[in-house]
Amino acid sequence: MGEELHPLVCSGKLMHIRLLRVSFLHKLRFVDHIDFRSDTVTWPTVAMRKAMAEAAVGDDGYGEDPTVRELEELAAHLTGKEAAVLVSSGTMGNLIGILAHASRGEGAIVGLDAHTFRSEAGGISAFGGVVPQPLSTDSEGRMDLIAIEQAISPDEPYYPRSRLILLENSYGAKNGYPIETAYFGDVKEIADRHGLVVHLDGARLFNAVTALGIEAHELTQYVDSVSFCLSKGLCAPVGSVICGSSEFTHQARRARLALGGSMRQAGIIAAPGLIALNEMVGRLSEDHSNARLLAEGVADIPGVVIDLSAIKTNIVFFQIEVDNGPNSSEIAARLWEQERILIGINGPNTFRAVTHYWVGSEDVDRLVLGLRDILAGWRRK
Repeated sequence: MGEELHPLVCSGKLMHIRLLRVSFLHKLRFVDHIDFRSDTVTWPTVAMRKAMAEAAVGDDGYGEDPTVRELEELAAHLTGKEAAVLVSSGTMGNLIGILAHASRGEGAIVGLDAHTFRSEAGGISAFGGVVPQPLSTDSEGRMDLIAIEQAISPDEPYYPRSRLILLENSYGAKNGYPIETAYFGDVKEIADRHGLVVHLDGARLFNAVTALGIEAHELTQYVDSVSFCLSKGLCAPVGSVICGSSEFTHQARRARLALGGSMRQAGIIAAPGLIALNEMVGRLSEDHSNARLLAEGVADIPGVVIDLSAIKTNIVFFQIEVDNGPNSSEIAARLWEQERILIGINGPNTFRAVTHYWVGSEDVDRLVLGLRDILAGWRRK
């Protein structure tokens, strides 16, 4: 990896920061650290920045932004849906999707550790009055099919009428596990039998289908609506898209407006999204390979516990079990001080590391070696 100094004007002062060139991936990065905390930390590529500057724009509130329309048409095509709506984030996409399907007092069956239940500020209840009906999930993020059917409330005055089943793929809390399409078919059969609709939180949909070796529409045919992020592994700076029927997206646009999410000259957001879908999906397998490399590397470190069979996409959870050893916060602090590496803390002795476009195999090696040295030094004390 070659280096050169790059001048950057910041706050009126001339500063020099390291320009790191990763030649085999043709990337540039203007930072002096490595970030494994999430794939949300990705920066737009040079091509994305250029596309943003040159994007054709119009008033999306009037449906007149040509770049937004192109992105929405592409998203609908990829997911096999009639239409799509650009929104600012995955959390907004899920909230809008649920609001478009359900009314106040209606119930949503959802995984106990699903992002829509655990990590979206209770938005479906706070803004939509939708009642979550959480169920436990297995090691892959699947709710038990019998439990789903048993959780469906009868349409009686005493109960919140079940309206929605909320799914997720890949499943973030379970190592980003890619759930097989057969499960979605089984859930859809239950939903159809009881007159429910299915919404998919597909924040990392393309990681899931890449790992499964299928096209997105082969999975999304079993859901009524889907939200996916452009700003995670696909590297766009902002934005998500929700897809479904024309009737659904009509209601979704109403919900988006009510939440303050209607945008104007949004082509500058849609332009990098087009590059994300056209150019970045095909390289996600590189991130999965690096995640496997990371998982196998830490598995060889004494005191590290990891389930290698669970690593299928770009998310790696592992634990440190060292008698009288450091906790995760102490290790993370050492990694930053010694290696300039950021890593996700997921508990007193648990880490989450996420690979993405701006993390290469050499960065994985640096994390593994740094962690090995830190734990070895602690054991020598």
